[in-house]
Amino acid sequence: MTNKPEHFAQCGAKLQKIFNMRKFLYIITCFFAIILLGCDNSSSTTAPSSVAKLNAFSFAKVDTMPGLAQAVFTVEERLDTGLVWNKDSMLYGTDLHRVVPRFVFAATPSASSLIFPDTVCLLTGYDTLDFTKTPIYLSIRSADKTNTKVYEIRPTVHQVDPDLYTWEKIFDGFGVAEDAEQRVVEQNGDFVMIVSNGFELKVYRSPDGSNWGPEEVPTGLPAGTKVRQIISDGETLYYAQEQTIYTSTDGITWIATPVSEEVVTMLLYWNEEVWVLTQKEGWKYELATFDDEGLHLSGLKPMEEFPVSDFATICFQSPSGRERAMIIGGFAENGKSLNTRWHLEYSEHPTPEGQYRMEEFSIDRPQFTSMTGISVVWYNNRMLLFGGVDDKMSYFGRDILISTDEGLTWTKADSTKNQLPEVYQARQKQSAIVRDNNIYLFGGQDRNTTYSDVYRGRLNSVDW
Repeated sequence: MTNKPEHFAQCGAKLQKIFNMRKFLYIITCFFAIILLGCDNSSSTTAPSSVAKLNAFSFAKVDTMPGLAQAVFTVEERLDTGLVWNKDSMLYGTDLHRVVPRFVFAATPSASSLIFPDTVCLLTGYDTLDFTKTPIYLSIRSADKTNTKVYEIRPTVHQVDPDLYTWEKIFDGFGVAEDAEQRVVEQNGDFVMIVSNGFELKVYRSPDGSNWGPEEVPTGLPAGTKVRQIISDGETLYYAQEQTIYTSTDGITWIATPVSEEVVTMLLYWNEEVWVLTQKEGWKYELATFDDEGLHLSGLKPMEEFPVSDFATICFQSPSGRERAMIIGGFAENGKSLNTRWHLEYSEHPTPEGQYRMEEFSIDRPQFTSMTGISVVWYNNRMLLFGGVDDKMSYFGRDILISTDEGLTWTKADSTKNQLPEVYQARQKQSAIVRDNNIYLFGGQDRNTTYSDVYRGRLNSVDW
């Protein structure tokens, strides 16, 4: 039988023990609460920022639109409305109808929104928006709600196709005889047009291809001058006939200089030298240079057929930095229409053959069409070929041929990107000059007409 007084005493002791434990926990809890209440709030929390500022802006990457991620935006701070803009326009065709903007703020704002002409969008960081609706403003409110900053966002996209050539007629031409020939060269910043009707010569000058000065009559050139063989070094004009080279510093007054060799034709001005084709003992040719001291034979002696008239020349620099030139097509001395492409190269480190070497590309690629009366320019690191006729005197039409491998192979230009205007008639013997990233085409002739009109073409992206 249980002793009741003893049992109650034991229960009382247990209860007292539990009570004492709870009292201890309560005292500890109160103690820490007092400590926490006594702490300085400013030492454990950050006051809301008063900064309302944008540090950077961009668009999220989209694989189908590389122009988005490549765009670099400048954040320009101003006293009033800031400006966000991209100096280099995004690629043509970049679609801004559904893009995801990205913002880097100087401090976390309490609110930020984009204001479009027809709506306001509170930013979440995952917004897909139409950035074609302008003007667009970004509003930033500081975390403490005391400051607000507004930026105008101006994303720009190229509005024209960079691969598109634009052509325009800039001069209607003079009234010239139907069977006349003409040549345009550059001299002292002007375009100089020399026209021959077989009996007399006329000279015209223009600073821009659109405005031409009065007709002038040159003196000192021989009868039967073939104006298509006049070349220029930029300051002096040159023409050759038999053992005489004629020079002019104004296109009007020409001075005759006898030379030691018979000159078949002027070739080109290349590598800061005037080049001519000389002839000895009938068919033996040799290239030579000409300066104040006379002719200097180069040692370059073409063994195959070489053009003497109606050829095209082009000068350019290879990717390795070597000066190169090419003489394309033309008529041989026996009247044959040629498909030759004579390639000239200069090296600062002479080979056993010398500093200059020459080879004929068409030997390995005979599919190149025979052509005369063409013109070629070096433009945008490629060759562009205009006009001309084949060995049957059939006109090549208005198509432009392009070579991206320095004249080895040629293809037709994409007519949707590079096509001469409809009013441009197919022709030959036109002059072509590149100036200030523009291509100028001067005159030419077809079966019935000699033209003196001027067309100007330009690749949209050539100077972007």
